[in-house]
Amino acid sequence: MDDPNADTEWNDILRARGILPPKDEKTEEEINDLIDEVIAERVAKNNSLDDKTLDELDELEDEQDDRILLEYRMKRMKEMQQIASKEKYGEVRQISKPDFVKEVTEASKECSVIVHLYNDSIPACKLMSRHLSELAQRYKAVKFLKIVADQCIPNYPDRNVPTLLVYVNGDIRANMIGAILFGGMKMTVESKWLLRQIVCSAGPFY
Repeated sequence: MDDPNADTEWNDILRARGILPPKDEKTEEEINDLIDEVIAERVAKNNSLDDKTLDELDELEDEQDDRILLEYRMKRMKEMQQIASKEKYGEVRQISKPDFVKEVTEASKECSVIVHLYNDSIPACKLMSRHLSELAQRYKAVKFLKIVADQCIPNYPDRNVPTLLVYVNGDIRANMIGAILFGGMKMTVESKWLLRQIVCSAGPFY
């Protein structure tokens, strides 16, 4: 049987056609040299540790711990800076209809936006505004806005306020109409929980 490792013209043809694997060009002497080199590196590494005293080993360990701690601290600082750059709102701002596209539609491409359509003569809207102010201080990465309902939508019926609009990525994600959804004038802790769920569902930016 022919030796597939033999250096023959026929084997060269088979290798060219992919029938035989490429010939290993390294000589036995080169392979032995590579093995000796790897062994020497491992021995040198072990010797470098073996030669150290316990104090030196403790110091080396401390240096490794300090390096890991520094890397972790830098990572956390970067994460906190990123969070701080997003948490820049913290209040409910008043807007008018000419501001809507810029402040809501365009802004929602960078952060989540919640808009309160209200009528100040309706007590439920005032109550909703107080709850939203509290949430705005808690979720500072979400942009909270309010606009007089019939200025935003002409002839918007009073029975539909308060209305909450949630915008994300330039599109409306949720449209919640009427105080009854939140318990009307009897908004409770559960109502606040529902509002928090609305805020959290406004992701992915929050």
